[in-house]
Amino acid sequence: MSHLEIRGLEAAYGSARVLNGVDLNVARGELVGVVGPSGSGKSTLMRALVGLLPPSAGNVTLAGDPVDYRKPASLRHLRDRLAIVFQQYNLFQNMSVLDNITITPVKIRGRNRQEAEAEAMELLRKVGLEGKARAYPDELSGGQQQRVAIARALALKPELILLDEVTAALDPELVRDVLDVIQALAREGITMLLVSHEMGFIREAADRVVMMDGGRVVESGPPGQIFDAPQAERTRAFMSKIIRH
Repeated sequence: MSHLEIRGLEAAYGSARVLNGVDLNVARGELVGVVGPSGSGKSTLMRALVGLLPPSAGNVTLAGDPVDYRKPASLRHLRDRLAIVFQQYNLFQNMSVLDNITITPVKIRGRNRQEAEAEAMELLRKVGLEGKARAYPDELSGGQQQRVAIARALALKPELILLDEVTAALDPELVRDVLDVIQALAREGITMLLVSHEMGFIREAADRVVMMDGGRVVESGPPGQIFDAPQAERTRAFMSKIIRH
C-alpha cells in the first residue's frame, strides 16, 4: 500500500485551473523529488495536499485513510499527520528558536512543556543548531532559519513532510546546509515530497523523480531515467535545457 496516493487531483485559483488531474503514489520512507518548469503546478500540488488550496476534484489517501477536504475534522486529522515547510521561514520573530519549535506541540496539542523542550533540543541537535535555542530569528542566517523551520515541522511528528522550494530564498553558500539536513532525514526513512530547482541534489538524494508540466505528472521514474534517459518528450526537452545551461 502506498503511504500517499493521489488520483485525478485538480485545483484552481479562481477560473484558472492549475492542477489538471495529478496521479502520484509515494511509498513509505520514500523521498520523491518533484521537478518541472515554473507554472507547472509543483507548489500548487503542495498547497492542495495540505488543504491551503482545497482540491476541486480527485482523491487523496494517506496510509489508507481517505481525505475529505470539505470536512474540517478530516482536514484537522490530515494536518496532524503531515507538515509542510515553505520557501519563506514563517518563524515568529518575537519568539526564541526554542519557543518557535515548541509553541504548537504545547499550545495546540497540549504536550508537556518539559518534554516538548527536550525533544526540541534533540531536533536542534539533529539540524546542527543546538547552540541556538535561545537565539531569535533575526540573529540567524537564512539557512539557519530554514533549518529551524524544518525542526519545527519535525516537532509535530509528521508521517509525511512536504518541502516546497525550501532553498530558493537562500544564498548559494547556505543551500548545502539545508540539503544536508534533508538528506539525513531521508536516511532515517521519513517520507518526503520535495519540490526543488536543486537538480544536482535531487539527482543525488531522491529515490524517485516526478516531472510535472501543465498541472499533471508527465513522467515518473528513478533519477537515472529522468535525468539521463527520459521517456516523455516534454521531460527530454526540459532536461536538455537544464543540462545545456
